[in-house]
Order: sequence, then structure tokens, then C-alpha cells
Amino acid sequence: MNMQIRQESKPEVRTSRRISNLRTGLEGLGQLGQDLDELDHLLAQLSQVAGKNSAKTVERLRKDVAGFEPTITVLGQVKSGKTTLVNAMAGWADLLPSDVNPWTSVVTSLHLKPASRPAETGASFQFMTEDNWDRLLNQGGRIGEMASRAGAESELAKIGEQIEKVRAKAQKRLGKKFDLLLGEIHNYGYFDKNLLERYIVLGDDFGEADSEQGRFADILSSADLTLNCDTVPVPLCLRDTPGVNDTFMMREQVTIQALRSSKICVVVLSAGQALTSVDMGLIRLISNLKSRNVLIFVNRIDELPDPANQVPEIEASIRQTLHNKQGPEDAEILFGSAYWANKALSGNIEGMPEVASKALFDWAEIALDQQHGQMQPHEMVWELSGMGHLYRALSERVIEEQGQQLLQKTTNAALTVATSELAAGMVQIGAKQGGNANLSTYDALKEFRSIAAFHHQTFAEELDAAIADYHTRADRAHAKFIDRALRSLLTHLENYGKDIVWDYDPVGLRMLLRTAYSAFGARVRNLAQARFEAAMTDVAMLYANTYGHAVEGIQMAPPALPDLPAPIALGQTIALDFNDGWWISWWNRIRGFNAFSKRFQNLIARETEDFMLQSKGIQTEQVRALATSCLREFFEQHDEIMQDISAAPQSAEIEKLFQSGEEGQKRAQLDALTTQFDALLQSTMVEAGGSSQ
Repeated sequence: MNMQIRQESKPEVRTSRRISNLRTGLEGLGQLGQDLDELDHLLAQLSQVAGKNSAKTVERLRKDVAGFEPTITVLGQVKSGKTTLVNAMAGWADLLPSDVNPWTSVVTSLHLKPASRPAETGASFQFMTEDNWDRLLNQGGRIGEMASRAGAESELAKIGEQIEKVRAKAQKRLGKKFDLLLGEIHNYGYFDKNLLERYIVLGDDFGEADSEQGRFADILSSADLTLNCDTVPVPLCLRDTPGVNDTFMMREQVTIQALRSSKICVVVLSAGQALTSVDMGLIRLISNLKSRNVLIFVNRIDELPDPANQVPEIEASIRQTLHNKQGPEDAEILFGSAYWANKALSGNIEGMPEVASKALFDWAEIALDQQHGQMQPHEMVWELSGMGHLYRALSERVIEEQGQQLLQKTTNAALTVATSELAAGMVQIGAKQGGNANLSTYDALKEFRSIAAFHHQTFAEELDAAIADYHTRADRAHAKFIDRALRSLLTHLENYGKDIVWDYDPVGLRMLLRTAYSAFGARVRNLAQARFEAAMTDVAMLYANTYGHAVEGIQMAPPALPDLPAPIALGQTIALDFNDGWWISWWNRIRGFNAFSKRFQNLIARETEDFMLQSKGIQTEQVRALATSCLREFFEQHDEIMQDISAAPQSAEIEKLFQSGEEGQKRAQLDALTTQFDALLQSTMVEAGGSSQ
């Protein structure tokens, strides 16, 4: 059941004092936005002259362009300044409340729409489902599963007490509505501070059951906010994840889900705090992403007593940690202050604490030069906050990873439609002049669908074989990991006994699975390239056999397989990452190493069961869906083209079209569109070549 609640006010991102350099770093996205607008304009024209069936393809392409919304996921532990940074990135100080309930596992997505594409402002809040809550209560999240499998009832009981406390607090606040709200979605046509605090911020006084602040925070799953922003040139989604300081790691799973649908992430670290075990967990989570797609933003340099000298030291320390922990060593590291940025946005740069003011002036000595001398003070503060550098780094990655791919894929598809329409005209002319097709239109369509079915089936079998081989390799790595862990533990017991806690790092399993996934990805890419090219060749030959030289002008390109999803699940926690005392109490209940060995093998197999399921199941199915959708879209487009060509007017109708000049006008428009699409494609390829250097 959806609850629709609407109100008139429509918030827009704005600042109390205009900052002229607010868009610094977004220039590249500005050009991308212009290219997308031009592409949509050309597609709209093509839709008017395309055949009835091909027009469906064009409208799908327009929908893809309109739906372009790169997602940037922001990660960090609680109190790292994550939400404050998201507010600064959105250009609205205090947009999201920064004192989010540490127990809540809410992913808040800000959907920023540019002024050129205004969207209806609104908010959508998704509550946890019955299954989510039952799993949490009955098993205590992943740590609860671990403790239960190991027989650590006391640890599980503690987790249960914590979860029951959260449940009791939520029931006290919501009363009978608690059960009714599970699985609900609340939609609003507006949002403001009070609304956000009601859903995602927990009040300080837990005893007031009728308090509106944080009323739904304990059972909320996600929040989506849509607003217009005159700063961003293209739609952007900023995803603020919950801090990962989590007793029962529910948030780790939330973060993994968020990363799966995002190619770019920003990891927020605190400049004044050494890397903690929580930060190590973050590094593990992002270790399977491409280094290029990871940005590390070291926040809170406003709290450093000597930023000019401390920043290089902090960067060197982070680099060393990334190297030691097999993290993305080449990730770009940026430094700044979300606090300064929000001060500039609010137009109130006075009244900073002494430490922040001193750090600002010290940082200005090395970060500003003569070209910044004409800026207003609040504009200088914005520059010093590091937001311009962060915007620029994000813009480059959005363009490289998603923008150029969309432009090239869509423009190639549009060229195919436009040139096929021209070819259809040539087929009509050939029919008027008495030309004969080698195949009837009925036989041509039948043959085409036979070709499509063959390639779909063959590709499915090829993917099945690749996935089966990956499963075999993954299972072999899993068995090897269990064997090595067991031998390590038995050696430890022989040498040290049970009084010294044993520790075993599962990094070996992660590396083996990462290597296996990399090989699997390379194989899928090679299979896709060969299958897509074979499909294109067969379709091109069918066109030629059916319509002869009339269709030689159709510009065809094989489908382009996007980058395969990163194996995010390989970063999730494994129980052996923890050095908890429950191991000793468990060992004390075991009699004899042989019995211990078998039970330990079962324990590790069960503990890594979810880890392996994510790696073998969810991850590979994502790859399968991505690859098969590319082939499906290719055949859908050409099926519609074949239908349009087959539905050519009869000779009498053709005569009328030529006499009225309508056919000539259509061909002239198609010629012009083909030239424009080709120019846009060439321009995009030049930009892609420049950005990759």
C-alpha cells in the first residue's frame, strides 16, 4: 500500500549568498549535458520520420537519455562528516540532518535535477519489510548468524537484547502502526527539515512516545529525495549511506547493495583521526572497485592545527595503508572541509572556531594563488573547502564511465535507425522499378527470428558454461581456504593451546575469488564480443539476401558490452576477521582434535555460505543479465527495422508519395539527421580519446 501525501511547497537548492564559483569543476558535465540535449533533440526529429516500429526503438533511446542519472555513493563511518559533505555537494547547507540515528540503516538518495530539466520535487520513504525485521530479530544480522553457528549463545543473546531494545522503542513510538508500516512506502510532493527529522533522525528523548522527531527512524529502509538544482548540468544522484559503525553489520549489507548500483564512490575519512578498524573495513569494501572509480576525501582539515604540513603526512599514511591492505592504491586522495563549504553556502563565514579560522588561513597560503585574489571572501572559502577539486574529479569519472558510453551507444543505435529508413526508401524504389527480393517479407521475418533465437540460445549456453567454470574454480578456492584455515588452527592449538586466541585472515580466499572473477569477466567479455559480431554479421547477410544492394547503406554496429559490475560482495565481513573471546568457550566444549576438525570445517563452510552465495549467485546473475540484455536490445531494434521495411507501401501509394514530394522531403531530413548523428558520434569519440590520455 502506498501512502500519497502532498503539499504545495517545492524546495530548490539555493544559497543565501550567490557564489560565482559554485560550479567550478562541473564544466565537463556542462558539455555532457549539452551533448545529451542535442542527442535528445535529434532523436525527437528522428521519431517523426521513423517507421511505426522503428519509432518504438527511438522512444526507448529517448527514455535512456532522459533516465541518465549517474549515482555517486558516499561512504564513511559515523561522524566522519559524510552527510555534511553530501549537503555541500548538493549546494545546500543543512539540507540533510547530520545527526542521523546511529542505529538506523537508511540510505538517503538525493536526486538532483538541473534547471534545464525541471522535475517535480518530492520524497519517498521505504520501510523495512516483515522479512527484514524477522531476520534481524531471529538471527541478529550476520554476526548473529555467526554466533549462532559457533554456539556462542551469550554473544547472540547480547545482540538480541540490542535489537529488542530497538524494536521496543519503535513500538512505543508507533503503537499499532508498527506492524502496519512494515513494507510500506510513504510518498510526498515536498520535503522540509521537519519531514526529514520525522523519518530519518532520532530524537534525544526516547521516552516521549508522541515525539515527531525520529518517529519512523528505527524501521526505515531507504529515503529518496528529488529536488531541482541550478548548479548541476546533468541529473546526479548523491547517495548518503549509513555510517558503518554497526554492532551487527546490518549496514554492511546496506552499503554493499548501494555500491552494486553505483560505479563511483567517495570514501570520507576524518583528517584528525588515524585510520581505524572501521576505516579498514571500508577499504576492504572498496578494494574490489577500480581504483579510478574510488575517490578518498579527507574531510575536516579545518580541525588540523597545521594543515600545510600535516596533509602530506596524512596522504602518505593513507597510501601506505592502501598498499598494506590490498586497497585501491591508485585512488585519488583529496583534502578539504565540508564545514568550510557549508559556511560559504550559508553566507556566514564569520564566527568560526579559532582552530578552524587558523587552519583556513594556513591552508590558504598554499592552496590559493594570485588568480584567486579577485574573489569575494566566501568564494575563497568555497575554493579552500576542496569542493571544486572534488567536483572536477567526479565529473571526469562520470563522463568517462557513463556519459560517453551512453552517447556512443545511443548515437550508434540512432544511426542504424536513420540509415535503415533510407534503405527502406531504396527498397520501395526498387519495388517500384520492378526489382525482385531474394526472399519474401514473410520468409525474411521468419528467418530473422530464427537467427535471433539461435544466437540467444547459443549465448545462454556459452554463459552457462562460463558460470559453471567460475563456480568450479570458486568452490575449489573455498575448499582450499577451509583446508588451510583448519591446518592453521590445529598448528596453533598444538603450539599455543586454547588459551591464546587464534586469528586467521581470509584475505587468501578473497584474492582467489577475485582472480577467478577477473578470469570469468574476461571470458564473458570475449564471448560477448564474438557472439555480438556473429549476430551482426548474420543480420547483415539476411538484409543483403532479402533486399539486395538497397540496404548496403545501413550503418550497423555490434552491441557494446558495458563494464561488468565489480565483485563488491568479496569485501563483506567473514567471521574469522574477528578476534572475539567466544572462540575459547567453544573450544572448551570440544573433546579431541578430530571431532574439533570436523566441526570447525562445518563452521567455516556455513559461515562463508552467504559470502559464496553472493559471489557465485548474485554477482554472476548480474553479469548474465547485463550481457543478455545487450543482445536482446540489438535483435529488438532490428526486428522493428525488418517489420518497417516489410511494411513498405504498395506501388500505387509509392507513386503518390513521389508525386507529392513527401518521400523526397523525408529522405532529405533523414540525410541531414544521419550527418548530424555521425558528427555527434565523431565528436564523442574524440572527447573519449582525449579524456583517456
